[in-house]
Amino acid sequence: MDANELIKRVRRIEIKSRGLSRQMFAGQYRSAFKGRGMSFAEVRDYQTGDDVRDIDWNVTARFNHPYVKVFEEERELTVMLLIDVSGSQDFGSKKQSKHDLAIEIAATIALSAIQNNDKIGAILFSDRIEKYIPPKKGRKHALLLIREMINITPQSKQTNLNVPAEFLCGVVKRRCTAFLISDFVAQHDFEHTLQMAANKHDLIAIQTYDDMAKELPDVGLLQLEDAESGEMVVVDSGSKTVRREYKQRWDARQKTLEEIFRKTKTDLATVSTSGDYVKALQSLFERRIH
Repeated sequence: MDANELIKRVRRIEIKSRGLSRQMFAGQYRSAFKGRGMSFAEVRDYQTGDDVRDIDWNVTARFNHPYVKVFEEERELTVMLLIDVSGSQDFGSKKQSKHDLAIEIAATIALSAIQNNDKIGAILFSDRIEKYIPPKKGRKHALLLIREMINITPQSKQTNLNVPAEFLCGVVKRRCTAFLISDFVAQHDFEHTLQMAANKHDLIAIQTYDDMAKELPDVGLLQLEDAESGEMVVVDSGSKTVRREYKQRWDARQKTLEEIFRKTKTDLATVSTSGDYVKALQSLFERRIH
């Protein structure tokens, strides 16, 4: 992609995502994602029912009257986007690929974070760390992040979901809000590493998928290629048995994924390349608020 085309695409995504983040997500984002802790704000007179552990003994002794410390939430967040850029993300049978969908979702979250004065960073991964963008504030930084997502050429087509989770725990020391955006098509067991990341950070999973991965269309013989391994197979989509077994494998895999996210207490949003990611994000935010 040449520089002019890249600039135009970044601008198009920014305009769309900025509008969404301002009109639809501003209040929900702030409510759904809490600050990282409590900081001291002031002291006030002790009142009946106050926790005695909050008494400020130095001030109490100085004025010979009980005072308590008042704390407030530290609102500023660090938001990390963990974005799968492996080969399987390039697939899309309808209006866009999973990678394009992931870019729009990530851009919307990034601009929501920036509008809320939060820091935003990104980890682009396959079965290795393809790119790490440390968290910073500001629109210029958010646009840099979007540009890197669009223009990246991964070194590997494979996926290993343990890699971004381990890297996140290593480079981000304080608790952050992390969005793991992937189709979760992976050969490695990642439950233990996901649990480790979820224990340290506020982890949210966003699954991108294409409708054709969920259900085969009835169009006769199909030649399919594994985007990560390059393996080619021919399937007879005209067979009801083949279509049923294909759907059953998808359902079984989804059930396993959902169980992993349930065990690790990781919120999940699932978005199709032909669906409405706005509704999916709104639903996710609303679940976290309530």
